Amino acid sequence: MKDTATYATGRRKESVARVWIKPGSGKVIVNKQELIAYFRRPTLEMIIKQPFSVTSTEGQYDVTATVKGGGLTGQAGAMLLGISRALKEVNEEMKKPLRDAGFLTRDPREKERKKPGQPGARKRFQFSKR
Repeated sequence: MKDTATYATGRRKESVARVWIKPGSGKVIVNKQELIAYFRRPTLEMIIKQPFSVTSTEGQYDVTATVKGGGLTGQAGAMLLGISRALKEVNEEMKKPLRDAGFLTRDPREKERKKPGQPGARKRFQFSKR
């Protein structure tokens, strides 16, 4: 186990999370704010803390993260991946539970591009027979 901060990057949709974890009391700081103050939704807080519950390391690591781009849900997903990757770097034994939970796989879904001749990616302009 390392005593210095471990860095990892997580991405989801348009969001990028740069995550540093180090042994501590379980404090999570996102963009220089507390976790609850930044994300404001208990479900997003739960998503971010999932890697710790799966590896039974709740309250053992302090997390500092900077997130950019996308919305709150995408940013929470990016942090989940970043924290999972950092935990794997700290202790290789955590890889199996994280992999089994699907936390080490980047979600490949991105926004579909808008096509020409229609208002959105899939939506069509209203059809008129006459």
